[in-house]
Amino acid sequence: MAEPIRFTAGSLAPFVEQALIAGGADAASADAATRAMMHASRLGVDSHGVRLLPYYLSVIATGEVNGAPELRLERAAGSAAILDADGAIGHLACYRAMAEAVAIAREQGVGAVTIKRMSHMGAAGAYALWAAEQGCIGFLTANSDAAVRLHDGRDAFHGTSPIAWGAPVPGQRPWLLDMATSAIPMNRVLLYRSLGRILPADVAVDEVGRVTTDPHAARVLSPVGGEYGYKGAGLAGLVEILSAPLTGMALSTELKPMYGVSTGRPRDMGGFALAIDPSAFIPAPIYEGIMTRYLESIRAAAPAEGAAGQPMAPGDREWAVEAERLKNGIPVDPDTVAAMEQLSATHGLTPPVRA
Repeated sequence: MAEPIRFTAGSLAPFVEQALIAGGADAASADAATRAMMHASRLGVDSHGVRLLPYYLSVIATGEVNGAPELRLERAAGSAAILDADGAIGHLACYRAMAEAVAIAREQGVGAVTIKRMSHMGAAGAYALWAAEQGCIGFLTANSDAAVRLHDGRDAFHGTSPIAWGAPVPGQRPWLLDMATSAIPMNRVLLYRSLGRILPADVAVDEVGRVTTDPHAARVLSPVGGEYGYKGAGLAGLVEILSAPLTGMALSTELKPMYGVSTGRPRDMGGFALAIDPSAFIPAPIYEGIMTRYLESIRAAAPAEGAAGQPMAPGDREWAVEAERLKNGIPVDPDTVAAMEQLSATHGLTPPVRA
């Protein structure tokens, strides 16, 4: 099994940003993509971290992602707005949409923004977390090309359909839930191929629909829930409604595959951002007191017999991983390390420093 190599976060982030600019991204796109990828790599969401840098550079080069988009924002009725991302890299579109949702929430109590014509956005939690850091409850989702079967289905139907929520908590890091509605994301399958690891049981099927733990044989993911996978499939349907019918963009089954042969045209994906200002509904001290007690209660809950550890609030694992990685370095898989070395040589970039 191949082992990842660790790099310091302080050197990895500028390398990623410089590589994006060298590859044709404008400053705003490079900054947003770097922020979101580093969020994922710091918090342990390696499938959506810096390992996606070569992919993003490839789709900017082919024109599938507009490296210098002109985002257009239109306020709609009440607390709604529409963002036309002009084929932008998804990170830029989602940060911009969430910023507008937060701005509207501060005026109206709730802000909702649909996103049109964007591309892959990376880890949805990056944008929900940002909203929580601004004092709002944040939600972000987007569909993607079909990779997940329906419950009892064989073929790819929904995307991995991520759902991310963040909620502010006084004096501590936010409550953060970031999950795919598939058992695992497809990018984790690709990561396991690079690392030579075996997949967990019951998360993917091969080309004829047989359950497999071989990442090289995996073709279609299963919805989260195992025997009760209809729950994951139902949540994926909710993501689909917010991302396609509500935005006018394509269904997951109609989107060009992320890793398919490039058409040279934007994939025109859809997404949805929501922000809620708690103070519009209840005095801040009451919200803050209840949230604090809630998290304290979770962390004080008794573990079940044989449990691997103490119950944690959503986000607790991520904050612990982030602290460890900022101290000991961010692990990068061998395939991505090789790609970074090639980028350094091609563009004359300063390579990141090994931890």
